[in-house]
Amino acid sequence: MAVIQRIKKPSNQRSKRGLIKRAPKLIENPKQAIFVRGASSNGHILQCMKNLFNIRRANATLLSQKHDMNPFEDVTLIENLGQKMDASLFSFCSHNKKRPNNLILGRLYDYHLLDMVELGIDDCQLIETFKNQKIAAGIKPCLLFAGEPFNSSSEYQRLKNLLVDFFRGEEITGLRLAGLEHVISFTAAEGKIFMRSYRILTKKSGAKTPRVDLEEIGPRMDFSLRRTKLASDDLFKTSCKKPRQIKPKTVKNIKKDALGTTTGRIHLGKQDLSKLQVKRMKGLRKVKSGKKTSKGPKNPASI
Repeated sequence: MAVIQRIKKPSNQRSKRGLIKRAPKLIENPKQAIFVRGASSNGHILQCMKNLFNIRRANATLLSQKHDMNPFEDVTLIENLGQKMDASLFSFCSHNKKRPNNLILGRLYDYHLLDMVELGIDDCQLIETFKNQKIAAGIKPCLLFAGEPFNSSSEYQRLKNLLVDFFRGEEITGLRLAGLEHVISFTAAEGKIFMRSYRILTKKSGAKTPRVDLEEIGPRMDFSLRRTKLASDDLFKTSCKKPRQIKPKTVKNIKKDALGTTTGRIHLGKQDLSKLQVKRMKGLRKVKSGKKTSKGPKNPASI
């Protein structure tokens, strides 16, 4: 006997607004992130995770309660928390003898695990150790990736995509120069990933473009890649699919390059070069019919 699943209507306006907020949209809301504390986490790894939480505080929630779980063994609790809090990104910290200072970054698709990466924090200098001016919360950072593994290794390419999704912030349509205040750099070298955070300082240079200086503000972290659980190519392609309504309409023979410059192609028919108005030499000019083409020497017999 088949069981009919009934659709329960919202009982009040508050639950109705919540359903409308979670409903699929052409332009989705900014991605929310949850930061989960493991049962065996120590103070050092917890402070490192709080520093990452401060970077995207505007769209993140830090859960103070301890959760006894391991996402690589059972991710059900993470999926339930993501569905309950409408979050598609998560971070989990833990510490044990086998995997000390362990940090897991991952994301969900349709409230199910898409992919996650386990990182070991080999070295960490917190924001509090840098005694300088900090940036305001909610500033959209510039992300910089350097290193050959980000282009050659499939795991590092997926990790790069995950880091961009985790730290990019809200999508914007315009940007002003004064709004560029924060840079997060990721460098892959010697089997490690080095994360650095800088504040952009624009100073007078005597020209139209200012001189740019970088001041490190923290946190400074050195990661080592441990375990990965990546989605299949088909599932990853499905998660990146965009609605047809927001896809830009293609115009024939017009395209844009990576820098946004518009280029076009023009097709011309067969041209008659004989009617082309150009300056010609005297020897190339056409002679009218009935006229001599050239002046020859006079006949001495007729003189």
